[in-house]
Amino acid sequence: MSSVVTKFFDYGQEEIDYLRSVDPVLGAAMARMGRVERVIIPDLFTALIYAIVGQLISVKAVRTIWNRMLNHFGDITPQQLALHTADEIQSCGMTMKKALCIHEISNLVAQGYFKLEELPGLSDQEVIQKLMTLKGIGKWTAEMMLIHSMERRDVVSWGDIAIRRGMMKLYGLDKLTKDQFEQFRLNYTPLGSVASIYLWEISFE
Repeated sequence: MSSVVTKFFDYGQEEIDYLRSVDPVLGAAMARMGRVERVIIPDLFTALIYAIVGQLISVKAVRTIWNRMLNHFGDITPQQLALHTADEIQSCGMTMKKALCIHEISNLVAQGYFKLEELPGLSDQEVIQKLMTLKGIGKWTAEMMLIHSMERRDVVSWGDIAIRRGMMKLYGLDKLTKDQFEQFRLNYTPLGSVASIYLWEISFE
């Protein structure tokens, strides 16, 4: 993700201790794993484009496409991407559907029709609703934005297969119902995002 400003999701011992106290099973896993870092992209536009590129493909594939985009376009800004055609965007290795979405969103932001700078003032639910008005942005992508750009503290996404897989592995479940998921999610509140960071890691162990 070179030439894009990144940082780690901000959490500390206080958050770890809280989750251990409300969920000893998760707490034991956290103690075993030590601190898990999660890279985030503070710039909302860059993070949104990265999230679209990453829909339904592997982490390795995302990195390849992202590096091609950086080489081709330089900075990932609305103004820069709006100057280029969807064909040029697609040539970096993504589907035409994604390229068209990226092109449209870049134009909307560049021309001021969609104001990303308004998002920080909104609640999690309002951010999700506003982002879902954009073509190609579903609930999962919006939730990933909340964690991976805005560092919102309490997001556990039912739509994320890896998070569900992490829960099943952690609690020794053969299947996971929506009700079970909701019970775990409510238990983690108000620090669901930190729990998510560990659940992702557990799912890939």
